[in-house]
Amino acid sequence: MSLGDTSAVNREATGKGLVEIFTGDGKGKTSAALGVALRASGHGLKVFIICFMKGGFPYGERKALSQLPNIKFANFGLESFVDPNNVTEAEKEEARKALRMAKEVISSNEYDIVILDEINVATAWNLITTNEVIKLIKEKPKNVDLILTGRYADDKLIELADLVTNMTKVKHPYDKGTLARKGIDY
Repeated sequence: MSLGDTSAVNREATGKGLVEIFTGDGKGKTSAALGVALRASGHGLKVFIICFMKGGFPYGERKALSQLPNIKFANFGLESFVDPNNVTEAEKEEARKALRMAKEVISSNEYDIVILDEINVATAWNLITTNEVIKLIKEKPKNVDLILTGRYADDKLIELADLVTNMTKVKHPYDKGTLARKGIDY
């Protein structure tokens, strides 16, 4: 294999696709997943990122990473934040669209890594079911790495995963009233 042969690197790098979960109440779940995407891109891996419940909000990471030729994004959700006590049918439909796209992308064999951003929250708030995500995991091709992010990861998903990182909040500027900062938090 030559250093320029990225197809050999891709298959060698992924080999057995793992399921990874970044969860917990601390900051850094999406950031960790996007760090994997950036690293993978540097090695010629193809990455698809599907965002649940993020609508058209102008997240900086999407703008930057989508400029790389081997990273693709799809965002689903309404412009407003989801209220877990009053989930609308429109919000559920957006999550179902995201899940359908996830199935299509994962089974396409075109991508080495698929990131399902905030899918754990979507299941916890009943926009989609945990059983649908379990089915997705069990049916994924062996060579695809799958990363699930978001708080509230279901115990059944944690059991299926190969790697689980629980981000624990020790201290956060939000606690003192500091709002999300453009370029740092989104």
